[in-house]
Amino acid sequence: MNAPEFRSTVVIPALKMTGLYSRAAEDLLVGTAIQESGLKDINQRGGGPAKGYFQMERATHDDIWANYLAYHTFLAVCVRGLAEGNIGEDSLEIYPRYAAAMARVLYRRAADPLPDPGNPTYVADLAAYWKRFYNTTAGAGTEAEFVANWNALIDVA
Repeated sequence: MNAPEFRSTVVIPALKMTGLYSRAAEDLLVGTAIQESGLKDINQRGGGPAKGYFQMERATHDDIWANYLAYHTFLAVCVRGLAEGNIGEDSLEIYPRYAAAMARVLYRRAADPLPDPGNPTYVADLAAYWKRFYNTTAGAGTEAEFVANWNALIDVA
């Protein structure tokens, strides 16, 4: 799937259906999927536990449900609907909009505001946000990779 198609058919609908839409959230999710899977690998390269375009691990998925969505009932109903109610082992792979919503909820848990699209360092800010709250310091990805992957797959014109 290419980035514009992923943005329009997966990310934007997921964000709007959950009530969590903003331009920064849209760009952050597109950038996250580009960085994590290149928009093509829904199984972790090398055979790890991460799944879907956002390469979310099951432990992270389950933690979001237990420690955030359990306390945000309306949002939980919206997110569950994106998986047609099927929150199973393969949901992150089968339902890309569900995976996008789960990635957004993971970011929603962060205390820091999303990057400002008007900032001239916006893409670098997205990369730093992804690294801090999604990939974490323990993750192998780098902010420089995020920016390079963004520039390679997003039409910046």
